[in-house]
Amino acid sequence: MDSTSASADAYVRMGLRVQKIINSPTAQKAKAALIFRLPDEPMDEWERLLEEIDENDNVTLAYRDDGGVQVFWVVPKED
Repeated sequence: MDSTSASADAYVRMGLRVQKIINSPTAQKAKAALIFRLPDEPMDEWERLLEEIDENDNVTLAYRDDGGVQVFWVVPKED
């Protein structure tokens, strides 16, 4: 396996893990989630994931001193 597919796999796994945290009932109720990069997750892939999350219009990221990232979102009101 080459490093690109290993990296892609790591990215997908990380994305799914973060998605699970964000989709949890507790996070959905609070419209906020706290995410951390795991020690085995590549830093560049983590930063890429955060950039993608941050591109969403209704999402705010807050970087914490402990390395965690607080994700906040607002659900737009239906017209």
